[in-house]
Amino acid sequence: MRTVEAVYYKTLKDNKVRCLLCPHACLMEPGEAGICRARVNRSGKLFAESYGRLSALHLDPVEKKPLYHFFPKNMILSVGSYGCNLSCPWCQNASISKCAPDPGAGFHSPGQVVKKAVSYGGLGLAYTYNEPAVWFEYMFDMSTLIRQEGKKNVVVTNGYINSEPLEQLMDVCDAFNVDLKSFSDDFYRQYAGGSLSPVLRSIKAIAGRGIHLEISFLVVTGLNDDTGNFKEMVHWIASEAGRGCVLHINRYFPSWKATYPPTPLATMHRMKTIAEEHLDRVYLGNVH
Repeated sequence: MRTVEAVYYKTLKDNKVRCLLCPHACLMEPGEAGICRARVNRSGKLFAESYGRLSALHLDPVEKKPLYHFFPKNMILSVGSYGCNLSCPWCQNASISKCAPDPGAGFHSPGQVVKKAVSYGGLGLAYTYNEPAVWFEYMFDMSTLIRQEGKKNVVVTNGYINSEPLEQLMDVCDAFNVDLKSFSDDFYRQYAGGSLSPVLRSIKAIAGRGIHLEISFLVVTGLNDDTGNFKEMVHWIASEAGRGCVLHINRYFPSWKATYPPTPLATMHRMKTIAEEHLDRVYLGNVH
């Protein structure tokens, strides 16, 4: 497997490495992978094992990301790889997010992917399906090239990334959809294997740079559908990202390890009504 050395890490004693890409700060012995399974310690150096390894490549409407207010009615080439740094039990893409890079997937250079995106004549590239932050180097290289072609970069992310790599990424990216899973740190720790504050920090940073931002919130039955907590969340979004920040409230259905019942439609409409008290652009997703 062809690999590329990671950017954000430091080498410690006995060839251990500390990854500095995301808040997990994984400490890896030689031969070990981080939580994301996409970054591996090889003899005291950290390598991005998923570089050039694609799990999916599809031409989609930009609204499917979802981005409703970023060049609507245009197509964009969506790129996916392997791995994720969170562990939500309802993940719809667990087959790629919870596994190591597939060595049989073949190698796709950034230039090859960019050439394909340009040939389609769409907006550019969307980094999605699994968590794009864990293949930071590959995403950044493609983003730089697609920008040179006058095209756009879209990142669909959980926002669980450290400030320095996010700042570097924002230099070449045009729009983000951030998945805000809850406004409770306990929820993040119990169900996602992370914490809330880094995600809020990412949202504030993107909004502060004036980059197009839309937020997705999946309502999981009985877990993050508390009215009081949701009111706090939408008030925070309005305060930190502005009333114009787009919010997608998405309906949950059982997937992977999660067997909770689908979100009641009444809950979805109640949350939309609450959100519209603070935000001007609120949409329901997975609701027909």
